[in-house]
Amino acid sequence: MKRLMDYFSGPHWAFATRFNTGLALWLALALSGPLQAAQGPSSKTGNPPARLNIDDTPPLRDARLGASFAPVARKAAASVVNIYSTTTVRERAMPNLFFNDPLWRRFFGDQSEFGAPNQPRSHREQGLGSGVIVSADGYILTANHVVEGADTVKVALASGEKQFDARIIGTDPPTDIAVLKIEDGKSLPAIALADSDKLEVGDVVLAVGNPFAVGQTVTLGIISALGRGGLGITGYEDFIQTDAAINPGNSGGALVDAQGRLVGINTAIVSRNGGYQGVGFAVPVNLARFAMDSLIREGKVTRGHLGVSPQTLSPSLARSFGLPEDTTGVLVAEVSGNSPAEKAGLKDGDIIVEMNGRKLANRRSLQLLVAQTPPGTKVNLRVLHTRLGHKPTEETLAATLGELPAELLASASGSAATARTTAKPRSQSKYDGLDGVVVEDLGARARRELGIPANIRGALVASVDQDSNAAEAGLRQYDVILEIDRHPVTNPDAAVELSEKAKGDQILLRVWSQSGEGGPGGTRFLPVDNTKHK
Repeated sequence: MKRLMDYFSGPHWAFATRFNTGLALWLALALSGPLQAAQGPSSKTGNPPARLNIDDTPPLRDARLGASFAPVARKAAASVVNIYSTTTVRERAMPNLFFNDPLWRRFFGDQSEFGAPNQPRSHREQGLGSGVIVSADGYILTANHVVEGADTVKVALASGEKQFDARIIGTDPPTDIAVLKIEDGKSLPAIALADSDKLEVGDVVLAVGNPFAVGQTVTLGIISALGRGGLGITGYEDFIQTDAAINPGNSGGALVDAQGRLVGINTAIVSRNGGYQGVGFAVPVNLARFAMDSLIREGKVTRGHLGVSPQTLSPSLARSFGLPEDTTGVLVAEVSGNSPAEKAGLKDGDIIVEMNGRKLANRRSLQLLVAQTPPGTKVNLRVLHTRLGHKPTEETLAATLGELPAELLASASGSAATARTTAKPRSQSKYDGLDGVVVEDLGARARRELGIPANIRGALVASVDQDSNAAEAGLRQYDVILEIDRHPVTNPDAAVELSEKAKGDQILLRVWSQSGEGGPGGTRFLPVDNTKHK
């Protein structure tokens, strides 16, 4: 590691989008939610509770299914509706550059077919999506993006015989869920809801929707995978992956099992050309039920908050903490001050193995469990306390969840660019884990330009050689090194000194980053190989 004495140039930002090179994630529809429907009128909204038909028995798994799915399709299709939305789009005014030009006014005058100077124009856009009737009195689940910003919403039954005006009860962008209500709905064909936690890979499913606006269509497939996430489509991702054909226009459509029960809402596809290519995603119905219940009763979705920066425990991280490589859990990269986690006794470097008896496989599993637990709920956490050089100790901690602040729902879209350095490796040593890393003082200018919070203390990474062990581990330019081998880094000189003392096969860094697994402005641990490349 080398300290840079002169301040580096300003950052170059690259913004993340939902589209990779040649790869488009097309949004369709998302539904899912917890297991209790509202039991009484809301004290805050006055909305009547959703009277759901819930069948939580496992799906049929008899390989000798009939030759036709017509009865299943007929049963489910009646509950899937077309949603027509109208949105007013306001355009920016044309700049004075043209209207104030004498030559323009000579030919066109002060008014023209292009409109008056500085006068904004607007037009109305029509949208088409799908939705699913979940209660006989008119509650409908659909995707937030189908009705987002809509001035009016109309719902047409699959039969085409009736069309209704619908009211938007509420929306939840982090799950892409919206709830509509047909006010004069009576005896509508409501679908039965299954328990999506009982799904298995290989279960038969059917997708129902209106692809490309050609009319209601039913396609057949299986569940290809469960618990898909990390796609950047929504804030909370626990998708059902299916090969049942889903296309643009299926948004809000139903994913049903072989008994015609709703198991998910079709929400996205992975495609290189905008059409179906065998990989589609649906939000589990249990997650949709949680969002729906909160929107009906509270007018918003209230989520639990623990107050940690979680990180999936990888095999290399487990080894760094003296654990078997097959240990699963969630590593606590940082505990927020005055949070439920801090009050419960959680520390940086702890590993949460279970929450309320449910094993945690990765970071998302903890986030989903906490988010779907109401604030004020007491939860039990099975935790491994770790210290380098000491055997981990196990303890069960009780935490009372708070309410997730609204600002934590936002996601970052930018990340710092990387750069090479001319730092030379220590050729006389067999250890070079942090060679190629250049660090700088974390001054006021760096904090201002990089948006680094005042409470972050450490050494700023000015550059990382892209061929170095540190870059391979995930260290990036403009990260802040907080710890090296669990020793605090107070300044660049301390970082250099600690890096030179590290003699093991692996160096454990704790860093703060603008973006990463821990989210925007997140803290995480990085295990860096401390041996030379051969």
